[in-house]
Formats: sequence, structure tokens, C-alpha cells
Amino acid sequence: MENKKGALHSIETFGSVDGPGIRYVIFLQGCQMRCQFCHNADTWQRKEGTESAQTVLKKALRYKSYWRDKGGITVSGGEPLLQIDFLLELFTLAKKEGVHTVIDTCGQPFTKDEPFFSKFQQLMQVTDLVLLDIKVMDNEKHIQLTGKSNANILECARFLSDINKPVWIRHVLVPQRNDQDEDLYQLDTFVRSLHNVKRFEVLPYHTLGVYKWKELGIPYPLEGIDPPSQELIDHANAILHTADYQEFRNS
Repeated sequence: MENKKGALHSIETFGSVDGPGIRYVIFLQGCQMRCQFCHNADTWQRKEGTESAQTVLKKALRYKSYWRDKGGITVSGGEPLLQIDFLLELFTLAKKEGVHTVIDTCGQPFTKDEPFFSKFQQLMQVTDLVLLDIKVMDNEKHIQLTGKSNANILECARFLSDINKPVWIRHVLVPQRNDQDEDLYQLDTFVRSLHNVKRFEVLPYHTLGVYKWKELGIPYPLEGIDPPSQELIDHANAILHTADYQEFRNS
């Protein structure tokens, strides 16, 4: 296998929210989406890779004793699928060490065109769980919110269902953008049509990353929009029936 180098943004050694158990979370650099609510705008720019998969895994394995039977490695971003060659090598090596592997993705690079699709199918063979972000079902709203269409993202979700790859669906709830009942009912219908969803999480929009936009000199598009109230979060969870998807827990 070729020695592909990854462009890393940062590492979280004891992650507890990006997959089951304790996770070693690798944030990769580069993303093609421009989500208005992004709290990691500093990961957008694509850069040349500098870290080999072997080196990254070696560093991760130092923490293996903390993972026990549920934890492992999660690769997030940015958008990890933009570095699919590196990701495929990393996870192939990780599985040889018996490591549980998770990808946290928005699915935006997904295509059934080659060579991506063959690589993605290989990647799924060494991936235990996919955390898939679905922003909003209406395509025009999706373009407004992220700068990109969601057609191939929904195609990715359907393909993962077809191959029965375990998935956690994640939905960032943003007031005035995707919190209308019609948006939530559409999302509920779509997720219920999938056969592989093990968990469904509503993640409330927050403003903790606003300072990064300011540091980068980028106008913040959600200025003045507050995080959702607990009442709105509970309302969304009810419409989305998130309590029905609880196979995996971090207990």
C-alpha cells in the first residue's frame, strides 16, 4: 500500500462524543462546504499532507489502553473523505491492530464515479461506524446553509443503508435555517427510510466558534441568531423520534 500523507488539523486524545467509548479523534484539514454554523472554519483550507498513516496510527496506539472494548479512532474534519487515500491506509492499518474505526463526515465528496467509489467501498470494509451529518432535506435551503447541494449526500446515506453500514445520523439544529416543522418532518421521513441508523442525535447550534471567523476575517452569517432553546430542542427530538435510535450508547 502506498504511503499516503494526511493533512492534519488537530488531535483530541480523549474524545467522548464522536463515537462510542473513549475516542482518539483525528481532525483533518480541508472542507468544500461553507456551513453558516461551522465552528471549525479554520479547517476549511486544504493543505499538503505531512503525516504518514503509520506515524498517525503509532501515536494513536499509545492511548489504546484507555479505549477498552468500545473506544477507538475517529477521523473527523474538516471533511475526511477529501483525503480518502490517507484514510483508507490509516484504517486498513488500524484494523490489523484490532482498532474500532469511525468516520465523522458530511458526505459531501461522495460520488459513484470512479476512482472515488471503489475507494469508498474499500474504505467501508475497514470502517466500523459512520457519523453522517445531514443539515437539511430541502436542497435550496441546503445550498443556502452550506454552499453545496445535498443530492450526493442523500445518495451517500442511501448507499450506506444498502450495504447495512452502521450509521449515527447527526443534525445540527439552527434557528431560522432548518428548525421549521416541515424541515424536521422531511428529515424524519428520510431517516426512517434507512435501515442502518443506530443513533440519531440533534446537536444544538452554538456560537463557540465565532471567534475563528473573526480571526480569519470572514463575516459571520448567523450574527444575531441565538442557540435553540431547550423547548425547541425537545420539540425537534420529538418530531425526529430520536429516542427510537439508541442501539449504541457511551455507557
